Amino acid sequence: MIELPESVTLARQLTEAIEGKRIEHVIAGKSPHRFAFFVGEPEHYDALLQGKTVGETHSYGGHVEIEMEDMRLDFNDGVNLRFLAPGQPEPKKHQLYVLFDDGSALAGSVQMYGALSAFRAGENDNPYYLVAREKVSPLEDGFDAEYFQSLLDGVDRKRTSAKAFLATEQRIPGLGNGVLQDILWTARIHPKKKVGDFSGREIAGLYMAVRDVLGDMAEKGGRDTEKDCTAIREATGRS
Repeated sequence: MIELPESVTLARQLTEAIEGKRIEHVIAGKSPHRFAFFVGEPEHYDALLQGKTVGETHSYGGHVEIEMEDMRLDFNDGVNLRFLAPGQPEPKKHQLYVLFDDGSALAGSVQMYGALSAFRAGENDNPYYLVAREKVSPLEDGFDAEYFQSLLDGVDRKRTSAKAFLATEQRIPGLGNGVLQDILWTARIHPKKKVGDFSGREIAGLYMAVRDVLGDMAEKGGRDTEKDCTAIREATGRS
């Protein structure tokens, strides 16, 4: 699954690998997958994206979004992205294949479930996407102690556990089960401990753990259990 450390890494790698390329051809939905989700009809993706020049790629929570002039191509959840150098054959199975003018390509495939969404900039009204765009990232300066306290103040302290506080309701987009245990272990807080039972020291420790653990993972290229980032890194020769 793409979580914040992976989305940050993928955004950087994709900007380095495909920015400035022009899209020649797009195939979407070639290999049917019950839990591969698209915005609109996948058969229209070629007409929407063909001829567009790729801009920067950005990270929003667990979303990876590629600028393509007035269009956007967004990936999230269990989408594996693979960069193919010129001459590499198209994979036999994929849910999205984007061929560029230099012969290189980007292939996306879904594991358990995932979304591969092409849409005009500003026209994606999916609530999870909008929250990911609006919320402050733990890797940004705005995610300070005061902001973290406001998140704590917004929950039912008697009923909300540490795990539920961190990984539900999109309070911190991109923070999911993949990074949750590392954060709680570092903060020395049991997943079932209620927010109302946190001491002042534990609140401070949890805040620092969120920032430090996610920052460290992102700096090191994402979790080492994931193949998303290494696929692009190895194909492009970039770190």
